[in-house]
Amino acid sequence: MHYVWMALIGLIVGFVARALHPGKDNIGIVMTAVLGIAGSFLAQYLGQAIGWYKAGESTGFIASVIGAIVLLVLYGLVAKKT
Repeated sequence: MHYVWMALIGLIVGFVARALHPGKDNIGIVMTAVLGIAGSFLAQYLGQAIGWYKAGESTGFIASVIGAIVLLVLYGLVAKKT
């Protein structure tokens, strides 16, 4: 159940991150949602590795948005090269 909530919050995070990310992103709504979910997972596991979160704790909303923005920037760099 924890992963279901993490995925739902990730969907919202993707839309917020896309709104906050400067510049024009030529990705669709589905890809935005996928990057938001991945940003939420990235923030969760990176936070556990650093020691900010314990196993079983939920990721903060702001950390999830930052993770999604990082992934949007990386996606933009990779997409420009292809």
